[in-house]
Amino acid sequence: MTEQAFETDFWKDNTLRKTWEEIVPGEPRKTIPYTLTLEAIQKYCRVVGDMHPLYFDEAYAKSTPYKGLIAPPAIHILLMFSCTPADDWMRSPGTVNAGQSWSYNVPARPGDTIRLEARALDKFIKRDRLFVVHDNVFFNQHNQVICAGRGWTIRPQ
Repeated sequence: MTEQAFETDFWKDNTLRKTWEEIVPGEPRKTIPYTLTLEAIQKYCRVVGDMHPLYFDEAYAKSTPYKGLIAPPAIHILLMFSCTPADDWMRSPGTVNAGQSWSYNVPARPGDTIRLEARALDKFIKRDRLFVVHDNVFFNQHNQVICAGRGWTIRPQ
């Protein structure tokens, strides 16, 4: 399976993205399923410098309570982009992460088909900054929650 190239021109689809005024709290964001490959997991791990054998060594991983290779918990960073289309408002250049809180349930594994349910929960202006509070829940193909999080972003003006 050939992995789709990740778009690095973040301005490319910017005119298609919702502005802060167009974001409606409670409205689901458009998402797309993503099949997580071992190659993607290991590439992510190399980039962040996490070389734990749970992500690379099948024999070691089988000897652990996980009974096989898994993805690191922070894989949701990769999944956030992989499970959203290029016109998603969270991808707007200039968006600043103002905080986040995540809980982790079952590990993502190579071959999992990941589904994201996400929405804005609230938006407000504070000190001339545009804030959006949002939640994100990632599921595997068995409808098990991999991880769930709430975040706060400062939107570009």
